Amino acid sequence: MVCLASGRNWAGTIRLTLTLLGLPYIPRASELLKYEREHLLRRLACKLHPVKLSGISCTYPHPDRTCQNLTPFSASCCRVFTTRASTMPSSKVPHVKSRCPQYPGSSIKRFPVPDDKVGWGQKWPQYDPVSYTAPEVLKKPAWADPDVGSSFSPKFNAVDGAVDRTSFEGSYRVENGKPLNPLGRTGLTGRGLLGRWGPNHAADPIVTRWKVDKSGAKIIHSVSKLPILQFVAIRRKDCGEWAIPGGMVDPGEQVSVTLQREFSEEALNSLAVPPAEKAEIHKRVTKLFQSQGFQVYKGYVDDPRNTDNAWMETIAANFHNEAGDSVSRLPLHAGDDAGQVQWVDIESSFTLYASHSHFLQLVAKERKAHW
Repeated sequence: MVCLASGRNWAGTIRLTLTLLGLPYIPRASELLKYEREHLLRRLACKLHPVKLSGISCTYPHPDRTCQNLTPFSASCCRVFTTRASTMPSSKVPHVKSRCPQYPGSSIKRFPVPDDKVGWGQKWPQYDPVSYTAPEVLKKPAWADPDVGSSFSPKFNAVDGAVDRTSFEGSYRVENGKPLNPLGRTGLTGRGLLGRWGPNHAADPIVTRWKVDKSGAKIIHSVSKLPILQFVAIRRKDCGEWAIPGGMVDPGEQVSVTLQREFSEEALNSLAVPPAEKAEIHKRVTKLFQSQGFQVYKGYVDDPRNTDNAWMETIAANFHNEAGDSVSRLPLHAGDDAGQVQWVDIESSFTLYASHSHFLQLVAKERKAHW
């Protein structure tokens, strides 16, 4: 899915080998049609309807990175469609939430970055970003890097031991031993709430089913005349917003494993159930994730936690329970990071965390469902 542009570090091949479960490179699709108009509308929506996330968050969807010309690949854990087209250039990806004035979970104010000064190619000697790394990150938990210095010099744009420091957006610049956000300035240096210098990789499993009546027939929306999809949603404890039950990819972990693990832990609370129940959960979840799904999105995330030196990237994949005979029959229980969990109708009026609404719009389009 990643475009092997000129100058791309050879480690991109290793990145693809890991993220695509050891299979050959297959680039992905991107749709730029109507992007400029949509981008303006999103920026306006961000200003008019910001969503609160520990102080601030500007929420609007990613540009279309869709699932056209689908080609399936399989693995022991799951089977996912990937795509055949080039990556959307980094210069075309929105970079607004990453510049929201107040950094989430803190009282830290970013150095204001206007639109015409975002790119690193723009000379701006007056740029004086605030330096901030959250106290919980500085405590050196297992999921976080140490500070860059003489005792810690990570290999950027490469697979560094078990930690993948390559980016879906291609090779990124490194200055003074620290990586630079491929989308540009954010008004804040350090890592903020993120553990890794450079890309912080996540995975978002979108589990869906058809909404049916008592007889098992699909329910058709009265306006669109299309069947209604439902997905498993969690209410985040940190900001109270509904979201897809995703999480971070552990060092050395295949993305397919992360997708299944995060869904089991966040939506089914598999870590806290008795062994017998855990076995049944594993059986049904494995059945679903071994069914054929498709990759909804893969790339940079315009996240309010991003900084000049650390940023979020994700893979979102949809696994659909067509017959309603796997996870549909399991009771949903919220995990540690979720306040609530439930099946929710997919529709445009339902507000979700970050870019998750756009991911669901792509799923509805692919499944020919109501949106």
